Amino acid sequence: MPVKGIKTVTAARNGVGAFILQCKRLDFHYCNYGGSSRGMLAFITQNLPNFARENPQIEIRVSPRPSKHPVIRGHYINGREKAICVRNLEPKDILSKTMILKDASGEKLKAQKKPVTSLNESVRGIWSPYHGDLRGV
Repeated sequence: MPVKGIKTVTAARNGVGAFILQCKRLDFHYCNYGGSSRGMLAFITQNLPNFARENPQIEIRVSPRPSKHPVIRGHYINGREKAICVRNLEPKDILSKTMILKDASGEKLKAQKKPVTSLNESVRGIWSPYHGDLRGV
């Protein structure tokens, strides 16, 4: 009995087997003398080193942006980017916004038509009143 190879290769699905984080880079922009950047400057000095140590797979860039409000910009592996303005926020609020960008996929928000989406077809098939035995009432 000869040994035959598998003809099809399974499709890779993120989260099955290995997880690849979608966020590849976070940019932190701030102003040195603007009052709206006070929380961002405190976040950069106090919380950002711990965040960077816990997430070594994310590249972190910090750069000044004079006369502008502070912004966190996330870059994703699909080529898209998302930005969140964090003016007048406290460091703990900026950390929560950073976590939102880290956990995002980079995809555009889509309206959900059905509560559950799946790549697999239904076992029961599609329901139709014209299939099966018809019973009178």
